[in-house]
Amino acid sequence: MTKKVIYLAVLAVVAALVLWVISGYNAMVVAEENVESAWSHVENEYQRRADAVPQLVSTVGAYAKHESATLQGVMDARAKATQITIDPANATPDQLAAFQNAQGELSQALGRLMAVSEAYPELKADKGFLTLQSQIEGNENRCTVARDLYNEQAREFNQMVRMFPRNIIAGMLGFSKKPYFEADKAAHKAPVVEF
Repeated sequence: MTKKVIYLAVLAVVAALVLWVISGYNAMVVAEENVESAWSHVENEYQRRADAVPQLVSTVGAYAKHESATLQGVMDARAKATQITIDPANATPDQLAAFQNAQGELSQALGRLMAVSEAYPELKADKGFLTLQSQIEGNENRCTVARDLYNEQAREFNQMVRMFPRNIIAGMLGFSKKPYFEADKAAHKAPVVEF
């Protein structure tokens, strides 16, 4: 009878361990899927912005024909931003930084384009331009929200795969930490205001 009790106890421990591993694995899969879903929202918002750029450039170009360098700069930045693709399951901090830099270049180019529009009162009064300008501004806000959601999901996933004892399962099953969107390096410097 003693051997039978020991056998059942060992079997119960092994069964509990197997269930714990399965539960941990499934929780990490769900968390990783949440990260990948959040990443798809980031890509979707940036794509929405990129889709609006040609129409905005065309509208501004109709009024500001001699601003061709600015218009070309916006289109070049858009092309660069849309060429970078990242697999969120295998994303590295360097890939995310490159993606973020390309998107930042497009944001800067759009900012220059909006500044050019200030010199053209008839452009600023154009309803199509005002609608596009509003869409671009809304997209910038949605991109920020999507990045924040991605970072939150990545944080939850990273905590899960790094905390003991799940880190053991994560290491055995190939789950690794996800990178974050980080603030632009220039954001750490206080702006200089001179009068």
